Amino acid sequence: MLMKLQRRDLLALAGAACIPAVWAQPAFPTKAVRIVVPFGAGGVADLTARTVAQRMAQGLGQPVVIENKPGAGGVGASDTVAKAAADGHTLLLMSNASAVSATLFNKLPYDTVRDFTPISTLGFFDIGLVTVTESRFKTLGELLAYARANPGKLNVGSINIGSTQNLAAELFKSHAGVDVQIVPFNGTPAVVNALRGGQIDVAVEIIAPLMGQIRGGVLRVLAVTSEQRSAVLPEVPTTREAGLTGYLASSWNALAVPAATPREVVARLQREIQAALADAEVARRLRELNIEPRGMSPEQTAAFLQSEIRRWGEVIVRANIPRQ
Repeated sequence: MLMKLQRRDLLALAGAACIPAVWAQPAFPTKAVRIVVPFGAGGVADLTARTVAQRMAQGLGQPVVIENKPGAGGVGASDTVAKAAADGHTLLLMSNASAVSATLFNKLPYDTVRDFTPISTLGFFDIGLVTVTESRFKTLGELLAYARANPGKLNVGSINIGSTQNLAAELFKSHAGVDVQIVPFNGTPAVVNALRGGQIDVAVEIIAPLMGQIRGGVLRVLAVTSEQRSAVLPEVPTTREAGLTGYLASSWNALAVPAATPREVVARLQREIQAALADAEVARRLRELNIEPRGMSPEQTAAFLQSEIRRWGEVIVRANIPRQ
């Protein structure tokens, strides 16, 4: 009897070995998931990632931690993820900077398109044309009329050369057909100080970090550069409504993984991102930051990234911004 049982057990084991390998695949995730953010803590991108990560952790059953790795146009953070294990446990927060870097830098240690698999966008946030409350320009129309009547006399501020805001300012200049001076500054606080000190007439800046001064009556937004009005500033017109048809520039965030990550892992992450964005509390918190939550499929996100690379690459070439 003992011999028969042993033979039967051996046959059972042999049969189990023939079961398709899909049943032997390890579960995901097996440890904490890391999101590498190419910006410092406390900014719009960081807060977006943290808000979504908290909800993703519930669905994944593992912690989702944020690793801030600012600097160098996001190249260091992107390189870290490109070289990470392609198992879904290391994600990159992509943004406009990812698309800009693909053209702005002569050589990158990775390929922005080939070395990553985008999972989904997270949200889009407004850029505005901003001035001080006491400015003589009360509308975008007045600003454009002055710029056209006084070539070279209007100063438009932005943060660093090659940033989304700087390229949006260059796009404004070319699209409006005006001769203005684009003045770059090292960070948003410096831009605001220049506005308040009269060194610049208007700034092209992301709305979210300025909300305190806008609500406090220090700054005024002449127009937002998105397709629709801002949910937090519904009284402010879009550039199209203000007479500058066709000028659009919004900022965005997305999540991506190394290119070789298994499709089923990408699909699982995409489902958890969509569940997070659909969560009422997550959506409320993002909208308070002036971020409109909006997800896409991996295929849609990949196509969107490539369109952004083309779009901002054309702006860089037209503005004669030197490659770095």
